[in-house]
Amino acid sequence: LIGLAALSALVAGTRGTQDAIANGDTRTLRFNHVHTKETAEVTFRRNGSYDGAALAQLNWLLRDWRNDQSTRMDPRLFDIVWEVHRSVGSSEAVHVNSAYRSPGTNGMLRRRSRAVSKHSQHMNGKALDFYLPDGDMARVRAVAMRMQNGGVGFYPSSF
Repeated sequence: LIGLAALSALVAGTRGTQDAIANGDTRTLRFNHVHTKETAEVTFRRNGSYDGAALAQLNWLLRDWRNDQSTRMDPRLFDIVWEVHRSVGSSEAVHVNSAYRSPGTNGMLRRRSRAVSKHSQHMNGKALDFYLPDGDMARVRAVAMRMQNGGVGFYPSSF
């Protein structure tokens, strides 16, 4: 993992969601949670509509792994990650470093690091820190920035 970077995707706006509905897309992602070692392949959108059972599965997979608390992740976040994954041509699973963080966990992390926001979007289910093992993370960042669909954090020394 040395030399890889993490990307944080944040949700804002609905352009990608509207495009998926108009196109009748079916979207699947594979995930590997680096802390829990859980993996899943999830079709979260079928024929342009979100799949409720799949979203529930993702809510649990992306829970606060420190205390097993989950939240309703914003489904548009998965559209963003799917678009980035597809655009860079990755064939690997999305490796998740951080997803939902409970307020307690976020507070604990803030006490340890100035890099953790008091009002982190992780607490709202609207942020996902990930990397693609077969993707150049500078390219991943560039693709995510071009989408203009929320914030993008780039952490080149996170591993």
